[in-house]
Amino acid sequence: MHHRARPITAAVWGLLLALPAAFAQAPQLPPPDSVLLDKLGYMEGFPPASDKLVDNSNRTRYPQMTWALQNVRQLLPTRNIRRGPAPVAALPRREKNLDEWAFADDKGGRTTVAEWQRDTYTDGLIVLHKGRVVYERYRNQKPETQHLLFSITKSFTGLLAAQLAHEGKIDPNARVTQYVPELAGSAWDDMSVRQVMDMTGAVRYREVYTDPTTEVFPYLFSSGMLPAPATYAGPKDIYSFLKTLKKEGEHGDAFVYRTVHSEVLGWIVSRVTGQHFADVLSERVWQKLGAEEDANVMIDSVGTPLQGSGMSATLRDLARFGEMLRRGGEFNGQRILASEVVEDTARGGDRDKFAKAPGQQARAGYSYRNQWWALHNADGAWEAAGVHNQFIHINPKAEMVVVKLSSHPIAAAAATMPLNHKAWTALAQAVQH
Repeated sequence: MHHRARPITAAVWGLLLALPAAFAQAPQLPPPDSVLLDKLGYMEGFPPASDKLVDNSNRTRYPQMTWALQNVRQLLPTRNIRRGPAPVAALPRREKNLDEWAFADDKGGRTTVAEWQRDTYTDGLIVLHKGRVVYERYRNQKPETQHLLFSITKSFTGLLAAQLAHEGKIDPNARVTQYVPELAGSAWDDMSVRQVMDMTGAVRYREVYTDPTTEVFPYLFSSGMLPAPATYAGPKDIYSFLKTLKKEGEHGDAFVYRTVHSEVLGWIVSRVTGQHFADVLSERVWQKLGAEEDANVMIDSVGTPLQGSGMSATLRDLARFGEMLRRGGEFNGQRILASEVVEDTARGGDRDKFAKAPGQQARAGYSYRNQWWALHNADGAWEAAGVHNQFIHINPKAEMVVVKLSSHPIAAAAATMPLNHKAWTALAQAVQH
């Protein structure tokens, strides 16, 4: 790849302007109640009015993005993750109205569970305590909605890899090229699988959205997440793009969050199973969970799944998944993941390596293991997280699982992490009250 500075073309500037407000860190956010889908009226009626259309020209803009996150299949190619013919696993209920449960916010004031949801642009929230649904709210989506999960996808990929390692099908200490020789000469040439799983491998991959010479742009173009400008002559699929990335630094020295590691890990999973990610996840997890709905994953132009950011699923099915993890890998009368895999993931990774991570001030004290975040708090909480405020949060001490799906205008977690931390604690207190 060539990284020398070059003029920013009009086509690239158009793409930059189409990126979510998240990346521009918009100083003023729209009132949360102004971007509810029933008020916006996108894609209603047939044919929809021209000012209510959402398509590939505006799907990354806000607030059109709110609709797009819940309708990926209408905009981009995807592959289905089948729930199969098994009966739906019941979610027993013991509901509490937590809307007015009050707690201290991150700015010295007071807020409530309902206000927190509104202020963080929550689309849907579900809280389980001891496996029972105690609270479920759909503020801006429907129960059957398959919502884009962004980087929660990584956590599914990480657990599949960890399970295959437990079964002896992947050696975490082996070099990546033992499984994917196509990556010889790339950043992953002398990297171990474990370094990929925990994101401590050194790779030159920069995400600077104001500089089209950085590696994030060919990733977005090759994956299909952004339409490529006519002048783009780079890789046309994810795996071809991965081969172009080079080593920068020393493997194993520090944690650095890089989506491309998840794509490589997914390549390894597919290589050792001989199956597409969607089929592996369907057979090993989704069908056994007794999921209520199918899930899906975005694919590139040749069918490669976006295993770092492309999965969509419903709120309740993610709650089933989270509860399975809280139970140590068992759910619906079946052993889905080995207890050792769940325990290893929940325990977290190397905290010293994580402390060296750039840009993780909002997660001070955390660590990263098998593509999951460990909080290392008094409750032993751990979570999967995606941009725009997507979470599967597991609190073992409180016996609680929370799933939050959102369409926050700002992608980065730093703006909302302090308030979310307060909310996790408040919910743990509320369910035990």
